[in-house]
Amino acid sequence: MEKVPMTAGGYTALDEELKRLKTVERPNVIAAIAEARAHGDLSENAEYHAAKERQGWIEGRIAEIEDKIARAQVIDVTKLSGEQIKFGATVTVVDEDTEDEGRYQIVGDHEADVKAGRISLSSPLSRAMIGKGVGDVVEVNTPGGVKAYEILKVEWI
Repeated sequence: MEKVPMTAGGYTALDEELKRLKTVERPNVIAAIAEARAHGDLSENAEYHAAKERQGWIEGRIAEIEDKIARAQVIDVTKLSGEQIKFGATVTVVDEDTEDEGRYQIVGDHEADVKAGRISLSSPLSRAMIGKGVGDVVEVNTPGGVKAYEILKVEWI
């Protein structure tokens, strides 16, 4: 079974979502199905079909989260250190063409949120930066062509 690397925050977020799905969403959809059944003919009952579809999605998401939690390898980023970039590092880079700076934390695939500054360990930028350090330049293939980024800072927060 392949381990799924994640930060402590990512693990907590998954655990909270799982609890919400089991204690709030699942009972709500069961109640909605029971109410829709009370309306009679199920073959043309849109409420019933929508509730059953929602139930299927909830059960699938619960199974997915339980699988990730079972395979989780929680990494405490605050205990990491070093000059080389690896999982959990928060890296500040500058685009060599536009001089735009970006700050990204390398996290597990399910935690990624570019707008929040968290990029997946499997993203092209993360893969290019792993093992590098301050002052190194990495090249990344993007849909718009090759981009070069200089690594300005590596932090462990």
